[in-house]
Amino acid sequence: MCADRDFAYGAAAGLLGDLLLGDPRRGHPVAAFGRAAGAVERVLWRDRRGRGAAHAVVCAGGAALVGALAAAAVRRSRAGSVALTAAATWAVVGGTSLAREAQAIGGALAVGDVEVARERLPHLCGRDPQSLDADGIARAVVESVAENTSDAVVGALVWGAVGGVPGLVGFRAVNTLDAMVGHKSPKYRRFGWASARLDDVVGWPGARLTAALAVLSGGSPAGAVRAWRADAGAHPSPNAGPVEAAFAGALGVRLGGTLAYGGRVEHRPVLNPAGRQVSAADIERAVRLSRRVTWLALGVAVAADAALRSAMRNACPQRVGARS
Repeated sequence: MCADRDFAYGAAAGLLGDLLLGDPRRGHPVAAFGRAAGAVERVLWRDRRGRGAAHAVVCAGGAALVGALAAAAVRRSRAGSVALTAAATWAVVGGTSLAREAQAIGGALAVGDVEVARERLPHLCGRDPQSLDADGIARAVVESVAENTSDAVVGALVWGAVGGVPGLVGFRAVNTLDAMVGHKSPKYRRFGWASARLDDVVGWPGARLTAALAVLSGGSPAGAVRAWRADAGAHPSPNAGPVEAAFAGALGVRLGGTLAYGGRVEHRPVLNPAGRQVSAADIERAVRLSRRVTWLALGVAVAADAALRSAMRNACPQRVGARS
């Protein structure tokens, strides 16, 4: 039974580490992965889907393999297993940095300093800040908090519960690849297709869990459910749609609409059209909702990990032995 607690203790310690320390300013493992993926891209890049699929397999598969080898190396040590899970969780989640950036922008907007808010917005999302007024910046921040709660926290916990350290590392690798090459620019429309589709697949369970927990922990459960059911399907992203719609309903605000990325204008459907316009004060409310979702997700992930291990013991009782 104690072995069941390795993920629970490690994931909780990793989240606490993120809460207390945030992301390191130098030497972040995700940044190191990004540099390695960039080097692989320079070797493999051709304007073909097959080359992009190879890039995704080499990079994401390599990251998961490193995680598996590390987990195997400490398998016989409970303390080592917990420590490795804690380190991996801290490395792949980004809830505290997300909250800090959002709150910094919210603080600038609260005192009317739109220019500072515009300067900081690229740290949080890829929107064109010069095209946004104060309310547009606030809306972009709330949408980014919602989407990144799933991408940077909940999804990782889900895959950690399913696959341990390889699951944590592999999920973040896929998510990072999508951010690097998964967008529909001329260079990456074909090459990044596999990374984008893989991110859709691995992000699916975390996005639905994030939306469900936003329903449970938001200020308007009925509004969150209504927005999720009515509006999520119209969003161009199969995973961002449920999350942003549930957050919009839970907070009682409107999200979506017109936005600009690198000079390209998109007209997205409005999520929760009955809600009010987003204001700077809603950024702090979104951050608080994100934090509640995070800790609830930890509880769900720990329970799922215990249930999976119990099912495995019942299915293969002869392979279960006490670990020294």
